[in-house]
Amino acid sequence: MTGPHDVGGRPDAAGPVDRSEHVFADWETRVDAIQRLCGGARFWRLDEFRRTIESMSPEDYVSYSYYQRWVKAQATLLVEKGLLSADEIAERLERLRGEMGGAE
Repeated sequence: MTGPHDVGGRPDAAGPVDRSEHVFADWETRVDAIQRLCGGARFWRLDEFRRTIESMSPEDYVSYSYYQRWVKAQATLLVEKGLLSADEIAERLERLRGEMGGAE
């Protein structure tokens, strides 16, 4: 069974890859740093991280950006590993939204 991430060779795939330089937003740089730290510290392995991305619902997978998928995967793994609860993550997100004036 294939998932939304299995686009190789499909005629309805998204099209060519944009290989131009991308200026990363601050939050994207932070997400990348979290991945490097947690993976390097062996909180989770790359195959676990990949599993969480590939098991997202098709709707989430296609609607999330690259780094949004990473955030979702990281949050999933933090909960699975017992490092944080889903409630702790949700509470922190609400606090951050309040600090940013409701910005996403």
